[in-house]
Amino acid sequence: MTITIEFLLVIVINVLTAGVFIGGLAMSIKFIEAQIKRLEEKQDKHNNLIERMVKVEESTKSAHHRIDSIKGESKK
Repeated sequence: MTITIEFLLVIVINVLTAGVFIGGLAMSIKFIEAQIKRLEEKQDKHNNLIERMVKVEESTKSAHHRIDSIKGESKK
């Protein structure tokens, strides 16, 4: 059984095609991972803003209670 040049050429082409396909998949995975990381960073910033706004709202509510109590004392 002899291996012909055509058969070797088909094997080489198939190996190269598989390599290009796997390389493309690896690049796609890296790109998707980078996009996910970027989105996670944006989400972290957003979550930090929400936490800060909750504190501001609590502080504002407390300040309004103090103002209302001062106004009540001045009316007496």
